[in-house]
Amino acid sequence: MIVGSGAGGGMAAYVLTRAGIKTLVLEAGRDYDPMSDSAMLKWNHEAPLRAAPTPEKDFGYYDATVNGGWSVPGEPYTSAPGSVFRWWRSRMLGGRTNHWGRHSPRFGPYDFKPFSRDGLGMDWPISYADMAPWYDRTEKLVGVIGTNVGLENHPDSSPGVLLPSPKPRATELMIQAAANDLGIPCVPSRYAVLSRAIDHPHAPREACFNASPCGRGCGIGAAFQTTTSLLPMAMGTGKLRITTNATVARVLTDARGKARGVEYFDKDGVSHFIKARVVVLAASACDTAKILLNSKDGGLANSSGEVGKNLLDTTGTNIAGHIPALEGRPRYNEDGMDVAHLYIPFWLYKEQAAGKLDFPRGYHYEIGGRFNMPGAGLPLGGMEDGYGLSLKEDARRYYGAQLSYTVRGEMIPNKDSYCELDPVVKDKVGMPVLRFHWKWSQHEIRQIAHGIKTAREMIQRLGGTVTTPDLPPEKAIADGGFIIHELGTTRMGDKASNSVTDSFGKSWDIDNLVIADGSVFTSNAHKNPTLTILALSMRNSAHLAQRMKKGEL
Repeated sequence: MIVGSGAGGGMAAYVLTRAGIKTLVLEAGRDYDPMSDSAMLKWNHEAPLRAAPTPEKDFGYYDATVNGGWSVPGEPYTSAPGSVFRWWRSRMLGGRTNHWGRHSPRFGPYDFKPFSRDGLGMDWPISYADMAPWYDRTEKLVGVIGTNVGLENHPDSSPGVLLPSPKPRATELMIQAAANDLGIPCVPSRYAVLSRAIDHPHAPREACFNASPCGRGCGIGAAFQTTTSLLPMAMGTGKLRITTNATVARVLTDARGKARGVEYFDKDGVSHFIKARVVVLAASACDTAKILLNSKDGGLANSSGEVGKNLLDTTGTNIAGHIPALEGRPRYNEDGMDVAHLYIPFWLYKEQAAGKLDFPRGYHYEIGGRFNMPGAGLPLGGMEDGYGLSLKEDARRYYGAQLSYTVRGEMIPNKDSYCELDPVVKDKVGMPVLRFHWKWSQHEIRQIAHGIKTAREMIQRLGGTVTTPDLPPEKAIADGGFIIHELGTTRMGDKASNSVTDSFGKSWDIDNLVIADGSVFTSNAHKNPTLTILALSMRNSAHLAQRMKKGEL
């Protein structure tokens, strides 16, 4: 039995069913089919409020999150006094894979052994060498564009694995020129979007035709999501059953302490028990922690006391600029894939190792700038003025003359960032909800300061003006949870005393309880985590299948 149908759960279902194992997936949200539910080719002006975000649709009217968001009716959460943490949940089949950014860099050798490098946090019980073949298999299966560039701690893929990269846009070439002039690399991005079709009898996927925002859901399967790939492939084996609207509350154990199944509540609040030979939790980092904490007084699989601890997110901020050289440029179709064709990976590892920087972990830039679809507000960087004719003239002049640098950086685990059960607040079925404690350390604050300073230098190198308010890094850094990369609440390790699972996601305490989502991350590299969640789930599910076939479970 698998709890969750997103990246970790979808991959686990794919691997286990292909191994001939009958599998049930329980999904808390409703059924979702991108073929019929996504609004791929709708124009913003056709939507209410020109597709602007609303409290019911946080990322815009057409966003693929049909159920969920920053708040979920009947499923509250709280933040402890002095803490701010925002928790995004996608209550739908496929989870967040339906609307994620799809940026898919690999973790590198330094990322798996951070403590050995700088003495902070904890090393993973696995190395990059352990993961390299699983990255290859995952990239080949889900489809990742990119180019091998041979940069330090940014591993190349094996030959023939990556799909061709799209050509850079004019704005991206400008960013690349400014970056290179300052000694900063700017290279083809890696994204889980197809530049070539992938044919599969149960999940045919077309190449991207460069005409729709990926976050709306992709009815042709070009942008990776489990609902058009892993789940249909698993269903095609005849070994998978999916139950939606099934919110798992807790894992139940027998007299020997083994997992015997789960209790879940349907959409009417009716309780059900499902028996299972093995329970795989892939509900996302915070939901998995919540299930374990609610399963037993003191928390199930919590002999180490680490369930809910080591909560991580990615650091984030955004720096935008107006470039006069881009004003009034000729109009042409600049859609391309709905992702940045280039990005700026971290480039200062040697300086960091030598102690020349005042922050210990890296960051990268996801860059932006192009002619894009107008929405509720004019995409003019705040340069427009007046109304009527003067507004039209400003629109023609300034449209497409803006660039952006989005910082995404590594957070180091700290004792002040964790989740626990709220002692008072309960959800709609009477289960205690999560209460979050959160604090950025000076490591992250100084990292963001460096990212802002360097982005401003690149904008100025292009003769541009920074349009983002000049905030101190403590104010510029995004709230905890806002980047939607929460990880680490059931971290893996090499011993039971300081971790929740072993290197294969198996609970130290319960050998038929496996965790297959981002909660097992020992650390959080600056690189977006979903590719690593997928690759880990593939590796760990293959190991689980072997154990089941040997009769160990």
